Amino acid sequence: MKRTTADIIDEYGPFPGVDAVHGVTFDGERVWFASGERLNALDPQSGKTLRSIDVAAHAGTAFDGRHLFQIAENRIQKIDPQTGRVLATIPAPGGGGDSGLTWAEGSLWVGQYRDRKIHQIDPDTGNVLRTIESNRFVTGVTWLDGELWHGVWEGEENALRRIDSQTGEVLEQLDLPAGVNVSGLESDGRERFFCGGARSGRIRTVRRPGKGR
Repeated sequence: MKRTTADIIDEYGPFPGVDAVHGVTFDGERVWFASGERLNALDPQSGKTLRSIDVAAHAGTAFDGRHLFQIAENRIQKIDPQTGRVLATIPAPGGGGDSGLTWAEGSLWVGQYRDRKIHQIDPDTGNVLRTIESNRFVTGVTWLDGELWHGVWEGEENALRRIDSQTGEVLEQLDLPAGVNVSGLESDGRERFFCGGARSGRIRTVRRPGKGR
C-alpha cells in the first residue's frame, strides 16, 4: 500500500447556521453539502453558499447528472435540485447505519460506517447488487477515473483510501492531519477531492495524488 500525507489545498466554512457537514457532492459547478435539515450549494470559486434546500440531510449526498440523492435516516431521497422536490424514496441498505453516498456506472454506492462495507445498489429499488468489504470504518465514498475511494474515520485515524473495487484491498492511503475528520467525500472528476468536515462545519479540498497545482 502506498501511504502519503494528504495535501489540503482549500478550506471552506464554517458556514452560518451549519453545525456539521455530512455528505458532499459536486454537480460540475457547485459543491452540495448536507447539514442535517438542509442541502446547501457552495460555489467553490468564491466560497459563498448560493442557496439551500429544506430537506432532511443526515449523511451521504450524490448527484447523477440530473438529480441529487440524499441519505435521510433509513432512506435515500431523490431530489430535483431546481425545485427542491423529493421525487422518489428508496430504503437505505444499512437501515440508518449508512454514511457515504456516490453515483457511478448507473448505480448508487453506499458506505456502511460501522459495518465497514460499501454497497452498490439499484437506484430505483434500493436492492443491493454487490458488497465490498473494507477493514476500516467507512464514511464518504467516491469514484474517480474508475478508482474507488472512501473516507476513514476510526479513532485517531482519518484518511482517504483507494481500494480495489473487487477485493477491498487497500491500494493507497492519504493521511489527514490529527483532528481533521472526514465525513462526506466526492471528487470533482479531475484533480480534487471535496471532504466534509463533520462537526468542524468545514469542507476541505484535498489534491488528488500526482496532480500539480
